[in-house]
Amino acid sequence: MNKFSWIILSLLAGCFLPIQAGLNARLGKAVESPVYASLISFAVGSVALVVYILATGQQVSWAGLRSAPHHVWLGGVLGAFYVTVVVLAFPKLGPALTFGLIVLGQMVISLVLDHFNVLVMQQQAINIWRIVGVVLIVAGVVIIRKF
Repeated sequence: MNKFSWIILSLLAGCFLPIQAGLNARLGKAVESPVYASLISFAVGSVALVVYILATGQQVSWAGLRSAPHHVWLGGVLGAFYVTVVVLAFPKLGPALTFGLIVLGQMVISLVLDHFNVLVMQQQAINIWRIVGVVLIVAGVVIIRKF
C-alpha cells in the first residue's frame, strides 16, 4: 500500500476511537463493570483477529516470538490500561475532552520517543514547530474544557 492509503487508514482508525469508547462505555454500564467491558472488548477483538488471520493465511515466527525481549509484552498491558481508562473517563469527560487529552498525551510522548530515538525507526529531534504543535493541542484542550 502507498503512503496515502496509510494516511486514510490512520485517519479512519482515529475516527473509530471515540465510537469504540462510547460503545465500550455503554457495555460497561450494561455489565456494570468497566473492567469487564474492557475484557469483553479485548476478547471480541481477539476473535476478530483470529478470523482475519485464518482468512488471510497470516504466519507467525515462533522463534522470533521466543527471542523477543520481555518488555514487548507490556504492549498488551498498556492496551488494557488505555481501553479501561477510556471506558471510565468517556462518560465523565465526554468524547471531545477525553480524546483531546489522549491526543495531547500521544503527541507529547511521541515527541519524546522521536527525539530520543526510542521505539522508532528514524530519529526526529524536537524543534520549535513540533513544540508549537503540542501547544496548539493544549490550547484546543483548554478551549474544549472551558466552552
